[in-house]
Amino acid sequence: GGLTPSVGELIVAKRNVPIPVMTMIRPRQGGFCYTTAEFDTALADAEVLLKYGSDGLVFGFLNEDGTLDEEKCKQLVALADGKETVFHRAIDVVPDWRKVLERLIHLGVKRVLTSGQAPDVFYGVDVVREMVEFAQGAIEILPGAGVNVKNIDRIIAETGCSQIHVARFARRTDPSTRNNQDIFFGGALYPPEDSYDVTDRDYIAQLRNH
Repeated sequence: GGLTPSVGELIVAKRNVPIPVMTMIRPRQGGFCYTTAEFDTALADAEVLLKYGSDGLVFGFLNEDGTLDEEKCKQLVALADGKETVFHRAIDVVPDWRKVLERLIHLGVKRVLTSGQAPDVFYGVDVVREMVEFAQGAIEILPGAGVNVKNIDRIIAETGCSQIHVARFARRTDPSTRNNQDIFFGGALYPPEDSYDVTDRDYIAQLRNH
């Protein structure tokens, strides 16, 4: 869901995969402008996750008008203390991405995840390419959102990026909740309570080997 993982998830991930593990620092869904208590939670989460082996932090803090909350981002970069930092797709809703990239470069952020300010990166390749040219290697541009087997080659070719972000899920079933159909543990729209998403390993492998 794009939220902060638990310490347990990080520990198990580090135990089972050889690649670096970046951890999302996002205290709640629904935007990127947080209260003092929410940001304090984000700082505490980041500190603990780094302590337990996180290889870097992924975050995005904005003001109510969509501009960069530079002070909050500065604190996360300082907390990372040399480990990688990534500004996520919050950049896709800022009014001036050039100004934000300049400030993120100044802060020492390593990478920016973006769809080129489009709902799908396939339709934002021109902006992503402009970001790459604007950054001139001072910050890495990571295209993502809507990447699939059919468009991955074209996205890489048209953006000039050397890396790509993929999120692909498969649905799994857990029948343990089916005994009482009157009970629901979720939100108002009542999605199924007997299924959940996991990373689609086979599809990711297809993309990896494409």
